[in-house]
Amino acid sequence: MPSEHSHIRPMLESDLHQVLAIEKQAFSHPWSLKLYQDALTSYECWVLEVAGKHVGHGVISKVVDEAHLLNIAVDVEQQGQGFGYQLLDFLMQRSYERGCVDCFLELRASNTAAYKLYEHYGFNEIGRRKNYYPAANGQEDAIIMVCPLG
Repeated sequence: MPSEHSHIRPMLESDLHQVLAIEKQAFSHPWSLKLYQDALTSYECWVLEVAGKHVGHGVISKVVDEAHLLNIAVDVEQQGQGFGYQLLDFLMQRSYERGCVDCFLELRASNTAAYKLYEHYGFNEIGRRKNYYPAANGQEDAIIMVCPLG
């Protein structure tokens, strides 16, 4: 379980070096520096720290009364310890507090660990986007999920 020495704070420009390092180890097609620079001005970006060390981050947007989970990542060495769930729970609570009714997300069809996390949290699969993500051998489907908030 997450440590009592963990906390979540807003992401800063000075965090981007560590954000990108985690992205590169966690994803086959990580977000770029430019995407994160844009996200810092357009969306809510958060960092999860444990004992002062950046172990994960998340990006969420709000459109009217819908939240959209755009990205969530946990350092590969820290996965399996509940940090992803802690970060997800924070982002969902934050969205609810901001007046969102539902949260939507898309994930790679091959990302079974993330699918299980989201399903455990209360997300339900509502559709697919064919050939949405680039993949090593072409394209990969995205699974669309939604979770009611509150």
